[in-house]
Amino acid sequence: MTDRLTQPELESYLWGAAIILRGLVDAGDYKQYIFPLLFYKRLSDVWDADYAEAFAETEDKDYAEQMANERFVIPPKAHWNDVREKAKDVGKAIQNAFRAIEAANPVKLDGIFGDAPWTNKERLPDHTLKNLLEHFAKQSLSLANVPEDELGNGYEFLIKKFADDSGHTAQEFYTNRTVVHLMVQMLEPKPGEKIYDPTCGTGGMLISALDEVKRKGGEYRTLKLYGQERNHMTASIARMNLALHGVDDFAIARGDTLERPAFTNPKGGLATYDVVLANPPYSIKQWNREAWTSDPWGRNFLGTPPQGRADYAFFQHILKSMDNKTGRCAILFPHGVLFRKEEADMRQKLVDADLVDCVLGLGANLFYNSPMEACVVICRNNKPAKRRGQVIFIDAVNEVTRERSMSYLKPEHQERVADAYHAFKDVEGFAKVASLADIRANDGNLSIPLYVRGKSVGDEKGEYAADGL
Repeated sequence: MTDRLTQPELESYLWGAAIILRGLVDAGDYKQYIFPLLFYKRLSDVWDADYAEAFAETEDKDYAEQMANERFVIPPKAHWNDVREKAKDVGKAIQNAFRAIEAANPVKLDGIFGDAPWTNKERLPDHTLKNLLEHFAKQSLSLANVPEDELGNGYEFLIKKFADDSGHTAQEFYTNRTVVHLMVQMLEPKPGEKIYDPTCGTGGMLISALDEVKRKGGEYRTLKLYGQERNHMTASIARMNLALHGVDDFAIARGDTLERPAFTNPKGGLATYDVVLANPPYSIKQWNREAWTSDPWGRNFLGTPPQGRADYAFFQHILKSMDNKTGRCAILFPHGVLFRKEEADMRQKLVDADLVDCVLGLGANLFYNSPMEACVVICRNNKPAKRRGQVIFIDAVNEVTRERSMSYLKPEHQERVADAYHAFKDVEGFAKVASLADIRANDGNLSIPLYVRGKSVGDEKGEYAADGL
């Protein structure tokens, strides 16, 4: 119980909880039960360690409880051990404990455990929940036993495993982390900056930005992380993810970013950020296009996208969310945003505004249940002088490694792309710096083969027609 867990031991222990649910719960629903229990166990074990340390110093129970409650409050009868003692109506006991903890910590933990149907005994009978509780009780998840970084890595391990098992729901739940790591390396977040993801899923992009600052030796705890997520449970998972990684200064809001952006400034406009990272849902058809034509936040400055594709609505929201001086973004998009005819006018305005800094093409099979190739578009509000009036196009379709049904970017792939981006120079067959005049000559078309491989517009259309995006 007191020996520090190795990373493989931690991952095996965490995945063992999911195995208990097999056959009872769809793989896509594992997350709504496992993550809250994991977080609950962590809170209880950290509280116990704080209490024990304070009691050892003073042997005063009231003082020890007061010290333990400084980090967060666990009310009477809401501790893990209280629930573990329940023999029946276990789901109700869990749910009551969650609500009590959320109510006792309204700033930090309000709504963090999500809204899973814990009292549904047909799905989760008492004996199954008891098995889950006993499984989690096998290890202590105190900070000494499992430091923040290691538990955070274990949490990310579970996120990927659940995505692997859940199939069709994985795309919106999990973005390939090797792609995310590359995007972050290209934007180079710095200590003290504000980082934002308008469609944050489980918070992986925000965590990756934090990890990049940490990797470079920066004071990562000065970062301010913000995200918005439409799915209630996924938003809760993102909050737990950030908390388990030891992040204190963050805000994850629930809701539809296009319909009602959560973060605004005192004057009623959109809040702005130094870095915006995003993987918006691709080409969604169900969105309020009519409201966009008179958007109160001024996000329609390039125009109104077609009803069948909201990509440029997300694009404009992101551009409007960038700080005027330091703002930069990296967005994962389908290739269609680079050349589709129905968005040509908006794309031409985007080019003329000199906001686009880089267009990066990625290889196939980097996304769950999809062989399509995606692209990353990087924009900056205040380009360095040598980059103004120019865009670098990078064709990295071959910078990929295949493993079973998924592909990923090795560190050397990420390094080659990031180095080419930062160098901002031509590399035969790989990277090309094009002027805005070059792009205007192609009617604002941003398709990568027009610049890196020198294909004609007709050839380019044929190449990407298969993705339908």
